[in-house]
Amino acid sequence: AYGFYSSSYTGDTLRLLASYVGYQAFDTTIVGAPAGELVIRLGTGSELAAVEVVATEQSERIDERVQMSRIDVPVEQIKRAPALLGETDVLKALQLLPGVSGGTEGTAGLFVRGGSPDQNLVLLDGVPVYNVSHVLGIFSVFNADAINNVTLTKGGFPARYGGRLSSVLEINMRDGHKDRWHGEGGIGLISSRLTLDGPVGDKTRVLVSGRRTYLDLIAKPFVALANSGSDYKTSFQLNFYDLNAKVRHKLDAKHTLYASGYLGGDVFGVDYEDTYSGFGGTGNVVESDTYGGGIEWGNKIGALRWNWELGPRLFLNTTATYSDYEINFSSGFDYVATDVAADTLVSAESALARYRSGIRDYGLKADLDFIPNPNHYLRAGGGVVRHRYNPGALQQRSEFEEVNQDTTLGSAPEYATEAWAYLEDEWRLGPRLTANVGLHASLFANGATYASLQPRLAARYRFDDGLAVKASYARMTQFINLLTSEALALPTDLWVPANETVEPQQSWQAALGVARTLGAESQYELSAEVFYKVMDNVVSYRPGASFFAFDPAAGWESRVTQGSGEVYGLELLAQRKVGRTTGWVGYTLSWNSRTFPTINGGEPFPFRYDRRHDLSVLVTHELSERVILSGAWVFGTGNAVTLPEFRQPGAFDGAPDYSGGGPRVDFVAVEQGVGKNQYRLSNYHRLDVSVEFVKQKKWGERAWVLGAYNAYWHKNPFLVLARERTRYQSDGTLTTERKLQEISVLPIVPSIAYRFKL
Repeated sequence: AYGFYSSSYTGDTLRLLASYVGYQAFDTTIVGAPAGELVIRLGTGSELAAVEVVATEQSERIDERVQMSRIDVPVEQIKRAPALLGETDVLKALQLLPGVSGGTEGTAGLFVRGGSPDQNLVLLDGVPVYNVSHVLGIFSVFNADAINNVTLTKGGFPARYGGRLSSVLEINMRDGHKDRWHGEGGIGLISSRLTLDGPVGDKTRVLVSGRRTYLDLIAKPFVALANSGSDYKTSFQLNFYDLNAKVRHKLDAKHTLYASGYLGGDVFGVDYEDTYSGFGGTGNVVESDTYGGGIEWGNKIGALRWNWELGPRLFLNTTATYSDYEINFSSGFDYVATDVAADTLVSAESALARYRSGIRDYGLKADLDFIPNPNHYLRAGGGVVRHRYNPGALQQRSEFEEVNQDTTLGSAPEYATEAWAYLEDEWRLGPRLTANVGLHASLFANGATYASLQPRLAARYRFDDGLAVKASYARMTQFINLLTSEALALPTDLWVPANETVEPQQSWQAALGVARTLGAESQYELSAEVFYKVMDNVVSYRPGASFFAFDPAAGWESRVTQGSGEVYGLELLAQRKVGRTTGWVGYTLSWNSRTFPTINGGEPFPFRYDRRHDLSVLVTHELSERVILSGAWVFGTGNAVTLPEFRQPGAFDGAPDYSGGGPRVDFVAVEQGVGKNQYRLSNYHRLDVSVEFVKQKKWGERAWVLGAYNAYWHKNPFLVLARERTRYQSDGTLTTERKLQEISVLPIVPSIAYRFKL
């Protein structure tokens, strides 16, 4: 990833191939012993150095790779995938892969191989990102224009990864261009973006990228029109922004410095004001009531990295990291009464409630690559992170004529130290068999101290016909928990640590698969994997508990319970990465259950996002140099839901009926004896399409993109509600029918966007 490689050979001739996702491959032949260092520059698009010979076949074939359960997705393929409202989204593209589920309609969450959102380690330039969503989960925080590559690992984790149970999502920002300044951007229905990158002198490259929505600006004139001529005034805020920056500075041939950062945030709030006069017969007094509330949340991320080539076979990567996620809720009202004739304040009252939560990390890590000979690739390293958790503090302030109160309730910040070390070796045991063997050790101190040893093993055996058989085993330990409602990926989710009461989550996962590359120029990749995963100490809210029922004074531990999980299934993937037509077909067959002693009577139940069948198809076709067609179709088994199976009558304290004819009798839905998540919503399916019209200009490239989300307007269920209908029968009696109705929220959503490259 940082351009370091080592080659040692004894023959007279060496054929050297180098590749990186999203770049042209390099293929050359070297005769005789190379004289020290050889610099290879990989071109993008048509930018190729004169000495390079472009390989028509892919140099890193899936059947040659030891790592299984890993997928590299080219950023250009992500950009061409159809997108909701024209907003290119990394996470929504990943939802189309086998083993990955998106949760609810339109959201950008990731549920990988039956795991929860907190079990995904999301890294931006090596720094953990704790909240990955904008606009209440509809869009992700990753601006595709600033991204270099995206890699998702679902299992078979090498020893260098740790801290999560289900997946590792690595997203790296681009370096600035080496030779000249470039510009790239776009204008969409709800946001615009701009990226600039280029050299500063001979040794420094810079990239700066920004994105902002203008939903509030678009709605402002409509809100003003609705408020005109009315005593009621309503205003709202709804926007998000992203800022990415990266600097690369080459100190000399052996040392390179990188500094990268991300700043992003969301604002969602509503204010309502009512002004009136003449209340109580006092015509000179004007009174005003103002009610308001909202949510603000965001991430701050920074990384300072030092690359040091210690020798021809030894490479060191040292990184200092910073990550800060914070969320603030506020709600309040103000009442003001003014005597306009006397210009005096008659009365004033106010109340305000604020809730704040978050997590902050400071970290330092070092990773060493050592290649003693062609049969071994050794990696070793370690690191330490200081966590600061803020499970939540509630501030209540009220000012009335007779009473003033200002109170803060909540848990004190919790601090924890997490350290880890690892050693792994990719060991070539023969011409057919290669293995990756490693050990990851971790330590967590937070009142209680937890230590963990996690062995990792992966192997690949390749037959003469190119068919590869792969197997892997990995144990994982996770010291951080996300208290979530298992509904939307809302920012109300709270990050909390393992402690004396709540034990770390643990898992082991085994997988077996086959892989094959087919076709002329190795155009097609086929893979099939079966996996089995067991999880212990997974966390859930207790029955009836939630974020909104959270009492900071009682502590978050009183609201949670721990249990186990079991996930197993089959994943199939057929992919084409080169040619005029590219894309993939992915299918997942899986079973996903949870068991908690205080939920469902201690019996196993399907996880909320257990999907028996999940099928996705993504196709991009270059109709010509100027027209590109894209389509994505998805099908999934409906999400599991809990529904009441019976009702029983109950009297309301003998309250009289509306007719006065005796005690009122009503029906209340009870769930005693009802299995959790034993029912399914209707199956989900959707078609997204887009067409891109590209035109080359003297100054660069511009394109118009037309698209439609849910193109055939299928009413996919978002939630289910119980509704009652009262009818008079022919005999004059009154009957009530109660039906469950699925609610759909996203119809066909057309979009148009303009993008350009300079």
